[in-house]
Parts: sequence; structure tokens; C-alpha cells
Amino acid sequence: MIPRRFILVGGTFLLALLLYIDRVCISTAKGPITQELGLSDEQFGWILSAFALGYALLQTPTGALADRFGPRRVLTAVVTLWSLFTGLTAAAWNFGSMLVIRFLFGAGEAGAFPSMARAIFSWLPMKERGVGTGVNFAGGRLGAAFAMPVVAAMIQRLGWKASFVVLMLIGFFWAAVWFWWFRDDPAAHPRLSAAERDYILAHRQEVRLAGRPSTFGMMLQSGNMWLAMVQYFSSNFTFFFCLSWLFPYLKKTYHLGAVEAGWYSSAPFVAGALGNIAAGVIVDWIFRRGRWKLSRQVPAMAGFALAAVGLVLSLRMDTAAGAVLWLSVAIFGADMTLAPSWAFCTDIGRKDSGAVSGTMNMAGNIGSFVTSLAFPYLLSWTGTPTVFFYVAAALNVLAIVLWTFVRPEQPLEPISISENRR
Repeated sequence: MIPRRFILVGGTFLLALLLYIDRVCISTAKGPITQELGLSDEQFGWILSAFALGYALLQTPTGALADRFGPRRVLTAVVTLWSLFTGLTAAAWNFGSMLVIRFLFGAGEAGAFPSMARAIFSWLPMKERGVGTGVNFAGGRLGAAFAMPVVAAMIQRLGWKASFVVLMLIGFFWAAVWFWWFRDDPAAHPRLSAAERDYILAHRQEVRLAGRPSTFGMMLQSGNMWLAMVQYFSSNFTFFFCLSWLFPYLKKTYHLGAVEAGWYSSAPFVAGALGNIAAGVIVDWIFRRGRWKLSRQVPAMAGFALAAVGLVLSLRMDTAAGAVLWLSVAIFGADMTLAPSWAFCTDIGRKDSGAVSGTMNMAGNIGSFVTSLAFPYLLSWTGTPTVFFYVAAALNVLAIVLWTFVRPEQPLEPISISENRR
């Protein structure tokens, strides 16, 4: 019989798959949307950034809700909400309405990964946390990869509005199944064996029931929290370019058709899925050898190094295939940072894992917000993407330095960055 905790990971993998299909389909539909609504590239950048802003602002509150009310109810609610706004995207009639709808769509998606982090804290032993997190984010990357060519073909066949409605209905179905199957406490699951229950409870991180929940102010007094936030800003700055602007960038720069651009654009996301799995395996492999801190640092630092190199070398390529090859290296590296980052949040957050991971993800998606605007505006001002790519590479180098300071064994409480080095 398949262990129930593996079914949990499979379910969150499918959710991450859907989440990124819903998120990236607007970039795939850029052509018909901008034509129908009469939007400029700068206006489309604001629409993409509206999603990132809504997604960023609701991270900490929805993470705290998952800690308080449990991921069963919270995840059901947020999937239903974001699916509703996915469908309502088809009802937008101008720039302003699309801006508001995509902001609310981002706010709806905000609780997804913090709620998954809280479920992982309760259900997965520490030595399985890296792979579990890596599998989740691999689902997101495969969803983005799937969306590029397949959603492009679906839009050509059904139109962009009908495609968004279909995705809404799929989300409603997932939410209903999750509420029926999942339990916040694995011990309360009616189909969990006694052996698996005892194994989970014996090997997961200690649940500290005493004390008040961590407040946002308390988190911002933690050196660990600031390190997590800034390095995740750097990671998202790189990744969100591929999520938001890669498809139209390749299509325009290399004079590609929509489906062809979709297939090229999917390659970095497949590489990202592999990066997530690889990092998850490395995290757990090093952790099982008694090197808790290194299990978080090594994959993250290696990933940021690959991201910086891939971004710079992509600029030297003359063909779409060459550019995509090095951008795939960059996204493989950027996604290697996810498993250690989210495992680190669960390490220091414990019973407040939802709020802590949500706060880190908030900072990361401020990076996404900046990326959505930085790319079109820098391109307009300079006439070349070079400046944007070098800024992204520099942020990756900064993140490598920041990872030398982290202390995953230090639970969330006010500490200084200098103390983290000890």
C-alpha cells in the first residue's frame, strides 16, 4: 500500500502543477489579450506585476491562517478563490479591470505554498522534507512548461477566454477532492496505518504547542528571517522573468510562431523541475549524514552560482536554441534554491511554518513584482536586455554570500546576523 504521506506529496504536486498553469497562461495569451484590450507592453507589464503584488502582500496573512486553522480548510478556500478569478479573467474588458482581476487572482494564490509548507511540517519526517518540497516545486515548473505550448494550442483552438474558464473548473475539482481527503493532523486521518502514524510522529520536527504564535514584527527581528527574504527576492527575480516575459521575449527576438515559442519557452521550466528534484535529493542526502546546516547551504549556493552563469552566457547566444540552453541552466540553478529555502523556513518556523514561509515568499514575490516592470522598462530605456540580465546575475551572487550566514538550527526568535555566523 502506498504510504499516505506520499499521496499527500502527490496531491500537492498536482496543485503546484495547476497553480503554475493558471499563473503562466496569461503570458501565453499575451498576443490576443493585448490586441483585444488595446494594451501596450508597459501596460501588460503592470498587469503581470499586479498579480505579483497581490501574491506578495497576502503571503504572511494566509500563511498565518494555515498555522491557525490548518491547511485543509485554508488550501480549499484559496484554491477555490484563485480558480474563480482565473475564470473571471475572461470577463476583463479593459486595462483597469484586468489589473484588478489579476491582483485578486494573485491574492487568491498567495496561500498555496505556505499552506503546503504547513502540511509538510505536520506530515513529513525531517529526512524526507527536502524531496517532498522539491517534488512540490517541480510540479509548478512542469505546470509552467506544460502551459507554454499546450495552452498556446488550446487558446488557438478555443480562444483565450474559454481556456481560462476551463482552468477555473479544474481548480474547483481539486479543491473538493482535497477537502474530502486531507486531515491537518495525520493521526486523525481515517486511512492512515498505525505504523505510518507512529513513524511520522517519531521523526518529524517537534511541535511546540506552548507560547504565542509568531507575529510579523517578531519575524522581522530575526536575522534568519531577513536572510531568507533577501535571498528569495534574488531567486524570484531570475525565475519570474521566465514566467512572465520569456515567451514574448523569445517570440519577438527570434521571430518565432506562438506554438514554436511555447516549446522553446517550456525548456527552462523542465530544467527547473529537475533542479527542484536534484536539490531535494541533495538536501536530504546531506542531512542524513548529520550536516543540517550544509544540507541547506550547499544546494542553494550552487544553484545561485549556476543561475548567475546561465543568465550572463545566454546573452552571448545568437539563436533561440542557444539562449534557451543557457536560460535552462539558469532556471535549473534558481530552482535548486527552492527546496533548501522552504526547508529552512520550516526548520526555523516549526509550528509557525506557514507564516514564516509566507513571509519569505512575500519578499520573493516583491522580486517578481520588480521583475515584471524592470524588464520592459529597462528594455525600453536601453534598447537591449543586457542590463536586466546583469542585474539579475548580480543579485544571484549576493544571495550566495547571504547563505553563508544562515542557521537552520536556530528557531525563530530575535537574533542578529552576526550571531548567525557562529
